[in-house]
Amino acid sequence: MKIYSALQIGEYHINHCEDYLFVGDIGDNKVLCAVMDGCTMAIDSYFVSTLVGKILRKIVTEKGYKELYNTEVSLDVDEYLKSILKDLFKELTITKHQLMLDQKELLTTLIILLVDKQTDKGIVMVVGDGLVSINGVVTEFDQDNKPDYLGFYLNEDFDKWYNSQGQKIVFDSVQDISIATDGIFMFSQVKKVGQVSVIDPINFLITDKTNAEKEEMLSMKLKKLEYSCGLRPTDDFAMIRIIA
Repeated sequence: MKIYSALQIGEYHINHCEDYLFVGDIGDNKVLCAVMDGCTMAIDSYFVSTLVGKILRKIVTEKGYKELYNTEVSLDVDEYLKSILKDLFKELTITKHQLMLDQKELLTTLIILLVDKQTDKGIVMVVGDGLVSINGVVTEFDQDNKPDYLGFYLNEDFDKWYNSQGQKIVFDSVQDISIATDGIFMFSQVKKVGQVSVIDPINFLITDKTNAEKEEMLSMKLKKLEYSCGLRPTDDFAMIRIIA
């Protein structure tokens, strides 16, 4: 199983990339991946997308130790993801109070993916917009201009919130999986190139396996889109792809 990732500031953004990504192993058998997109209209939204990634790193490290010492209860992928998100909500709430953060400083989307390599099963959940591709089946999540962010729900009953989530996909085979923030929909021609190659950016990023032997595969694809097609994402872009 190979994991590729790419993070790029949008062409129309100047100071900060408001997207962030995280990849971490939980013991020998589980992998957690996440992409976050901070709300541009919020306050310092690059901070909360990065904060969520750092908290997930902490959670993954702690769960890895528990698995190492056999103190982690065996759960299916849905229940395991629920336990991770419950810890994330708890840590975010603690940070909110410690730093006296306003809700507008906690607005980020989240696409979170958990893969169990031992059972070859996985689950992905989406809070907000983005794209998920599961073994060739592509799902676009669009809130239709009704933004959805983690920060809206920190004061809610977690179990009720989790059980009400409809943007969740459970799958039984890991072949070629991609998750990406909505920047993947925002590729535009921003520079002139000599001989323009016609490439569909989304299809190129989530299905094409050229240079799959290299860790930098996605970064290489972004360079090809830019220098062969003149295409760059106008919005910030974060993507993770897993190929079995």
